[in-house]
Amino acid sequence: MVREPLRSIIYSRKRMNRLPISVCMVSAAEAHRIEKALASVSDWTNEIVVVLNEEVTDGTEKIAKSHGAKVIREPWKGMIGQKASVAAKATQEWILDLDADEVVSDELREEIQQALSNSQNGQFAAFSYPRLSWYCGRWIRHGDWYPDRQNRLWRRGRGNWGGVDPHAKLTVDGEVKKLRSNLLHYSNDSINRQIEKIVPFSEEFMRQHLSRNADSGPFDLAIRPFWRFLRAYFFRAGFLDGWPGYYIAWLNAFSTVTRYAKVRENVLNQKSDEKDHSARA
Repeated sequence: MVREPLRSIIYSRKRMNRLPISVCMVSAAEAHRIEKALASVSDWTNEIVVVLNEEVTDGTEKIAKSHGAKVIREPWKGMIGQKASVAAKATQEWILDLDADEVVSDELREEIQQALSNSQNGQFAAFSYPRLSWYCGRWIRHGDWYPDRQNRLWRRGRGNWGGVDPHAKLTVDGEVKKLRSNLLHYSNDSINRQIEKIVPFSEEFMRQHLSRNADSGPFDLAIRPFWRFLRAYFFRAGFLDGWPGYYIAWLNAFSTVTRYAKVRENVLNQKSDEKDHSARA
């Protein structure tokens, strides 16, 4: 049995070996997968902060707290708003943004540790790294899904979240150094799950497009989707990922044509409504 003073010394040494990093996570009901993400960072970073949707009751909060995370429940403000909110709560010198379906690989952890301990890297405001996705039983290493470089480790106060919901993008004030090791991504566990994402993403794309009074035409409906397939499958060597690479290329093309078709559909509906209104007047 470890005596209490010795236990305190061991704990203090463990704390001393941790890096000055705040891991920031935005989470919904993620009890089925968030533990792997937390376990990949909980023993070498100084702080984990999780902003959790108010209505979540699936046990995500309990799992997060079991890994030492600070959990704050907030109403949903959109992905950009949530990420900005959790980053504002960080207290460490560095911020590492991590999703519930991502895992920091051992190789990436070691590279981050080396990068932050190297005094020659003092001029960098952020570090980026490739993200490797698991899909249909294999790692996808080509096409539009890789290297999918993520710029989500930055000095506190040197980065701000922007972009277009639901695709948040970090803007960094300063130089970004590229790391080589992979962040592991387990988001798309099935074809059904991937298809389900097309609807909300296309709806948000449509709203953003219409808010700028933009329309879509033959180029958007025919050339863009075709180019997405060619780029992913041939020019970015998606064919090397076997049949999943082929399917991903077509899925990207279908997602593209769906987004612009929805824009066109709503523009025509608006014009029809305006015409009907004018006729009644």
